[in-house]
Amino acid sequence: MFSRLSIFLFIVLATLSCKKEKSYQYIQGNALGTTFSVKYDDLKNANYSASIDSLFTVINQSLSTYHSNSLISQINKGDTLVKVDQHFVNVFEKAKRIHQETDGAFDPTIGSLVNAWGFGPKKPLQNLDSATVKSFMQLVGLDKVRLKNNTISKTNPDIFIDFNAIAKGYAVDVIGQFLESKNCTNYMVEIGGEVRVRGINAEGDFWRIGIEKPLTDGTRDLETAISLQNKSMATSGNYRKFKIDSLGNKFVHTINPKTGFTIQNDILSASVISTKDCADVDAYATAFMVMGFKKTTAFLETHPELEVFLIYVNRNGETAILNTEVI
Repeated sequence: MFSRLSIFLFIVLATLSCKKEKSYQYIQGNALGTTFSVKYDDLKNANYSASIDSLFTVINQSLSTYHSNSLISQINKGDTLVKVDQHFVNVFEKAKRIHQETDGAFDPTIGSLVNAWGFGPKKPLQNLDSATVKSFMQLVGLDKVRLKNNTISKTNPDIFIDFNAIAKGYAVDVIGQFLESKNCTNYMVEIGGEVRVRGINAEGDFWRIGIEKPLTDGTRDLETAISLQNKSMATSGNYRKFKIDSLGNKFVHTINPKTGFTIQNDILSASVISTKDCADVDAYATAFMVMGFKKTTAFLETHPELEVFLIYVNRNGETAILNTEVI
């Protein structure tokens, strides 16, 4: 998502001196409120940076709550005549499905609470109490939003839709699909830590993507590197993006759609890996941060298409790891 935690991502390339390295195109920069990097093998040696920038512009115009004239911003302002584009439709339909699958743990209608807690585009409220949070909860629930004939209707005009927990992953998919349309079979697209890979890297190996340790002291270190073969991976965590009030109370950016309060549960970092789209794993990673370890592992039993690398606190108060990834 644009305003959500931007996970620090290590792109780890295995180095084997006996292999001849191919020449891959490499594009990097800033977009969607974070950084991005794209590596790809193109037979024509073409540079697609202008096309990629144009795709970012289109996605921002559709989904960014930080752009006042975007489609989603117009809808959030109460404009009922806005016709949404295909990007909006694609994200809405994925969000609706994952919202249902996770029993509401993933819910883009928490936008008003994201703003109130100070993690969104609007000025935060001061000294949020239970009564204020309860009033905002009347605006939460994706079942209160309908999409018909490319028009959004809401049961309450003040419902604030926030796709930031899925939009980065979706943008990764859009760039990846663009490269595939250009017959690029070997590529890596990364936006703010969300990744989609196909084929092999320049050294002829599967892409290796790093997962960061959940450190809260401002330092950064690598926990592990995972080899990805034609998969997507997204990571969510609370160790980077949080706020501390004047009384020293810590508020993390994960908000529980069932209570309206920020939540720090036993999962410190959730990385989700799958052959599904990056948008999907982006949303699942956010949902797992809300669900906690027990509910997440139960969910995984019925969703074998998802692999995870979870860093969590066990019953003894110790940091532990659950790695279901198939190597």
